[in-house]
Amino acid sequence: MASFPRRLAAVLSRRRSEGLYRQRLTLDSAQGPVVRVDGREYLNFCSNDYLGLAAHPRVVAAFQQAAATYGVGSGASHLVCGHSAPHHALEEALAEHTGRPRALLFSSGYMANTGILASLLQAGDYVFEDRLNHASLLDGGLHSGARFQRFPHGDVAALRTRLAAADGLKLVVVDGVFSMDGDTAPLRELASACAAQDAWLMVDDAHGFGVMGERGAGSTEAAGLGGAEVPVLMATLGKSLGTAGAFVAGSEDLIEALIQQARTYIYTTALPPAVAAASLASLRLLQEEAWRREHLANLVTRFRGGAQQLGLPLMNSASAIQPLLLGDAALAVRCSEQLRERGLLIGAIRPPTVPAGTSRLRITLSAAHSPEHVDRLLEQLAACWSGS
Repeated sequence: MASFPRRLAAVLSRRRSEGLYRQRLTLDSAQGPVVRVDGREYLNFCSNDYLGLAAHPRVVAAFQQAAATYGVGSGASHLVCGHSAPHHALEEALAEHTGRPRALLFSSGYMANTGILASLLQAGDYVFEDRLNHASLLDGGLHSGARFQRFPHGDVAALRTRLAAADGLKLVVVDGVFSMDGDTAPLRELASACAAQDAWLMVDDAHGFGVMGERGAGSTEAAGLGGAEVPVLMATLGKSLGTAGAFVAGSEDLIEALIQQARTYIYTTALPPAVAAASLASLRLLQEEAWRREHLANLVTRFRGGAQQLGLPLMNSASAIQPLLLGDAALAVRCSEQLRERGLLIGAIRPPTVPAGTSRLRITLSAAHSPEHVDRLLEQLAACWSGS
């Protein structure tokens, strides 16, 4: 007779045998280009702190000052008594920065995506998602009750065919920058396809917000698209802004509808006010210090040039996410472990996060890195690659 302990043991054993077992690192330091784990310092190339703001003194000071004023916990959901002045100020600043009438904070990107899709979609509607969308978008679409279809990655022609065959309300959902491949969605072409079929376009810009566009407003700004073309813009605060949480920006009616209907907004405790205050300080740094985006872009160019010279298996990415496609899960784990022995932290990404046969090293660069850090990365990758 089956039992839960037996089932769990089988799952764990299978994960180990297939090279898919995951283990956590415990950091003894703040996020940064150099972190400390078990008393040893490592060059960190697996953080999403793209602008190097997670431990910036102004961001830390804003957090400390707000905690002294508002306490640590928010105490309740936004709709009870958990919505504080720092939350409100951050929402207004995010709306202005993204060029939308309003913005709404969520406690995480996963909660934002699932809440948005469940609120917008009903049975009989259609939702079309890129095959490589983030898990939160896929889960939100599947759980929404709408007719769910995935289209081949970046294939606008295939999407056009599917849109034309659908009769009902239609929502197209994509990542602005894909989290595991690092490439950018063809947003202008997607917007055109949506406009031709009276569909809405939603963009999850978790990995584009802050680092793309002239003002750092993200992949939609870089594509020259505004609220008319992208009615639903979502992004997270835990990557380029270096804090935590997420937001959606859009029209007055969209935000009010989410406040009234999104279960992941209504039925959860609000972010701590100090996190909102720190996020606002980080947003101001993003706006004032364009050199961070410029420096990051230069590092990406430096890395890709060096990796091409070494013959490393680069993927087609111009973003801070620079994956090396290895294919085999065991090889990815072995290379990651070898790099850690050499003092570098780089994550091995394996199924089910990526499709079978596409395991990789996911290298992420930050504005806090120096050219010398990138050169050391290339040197150690070359040594590991030649020995693999």
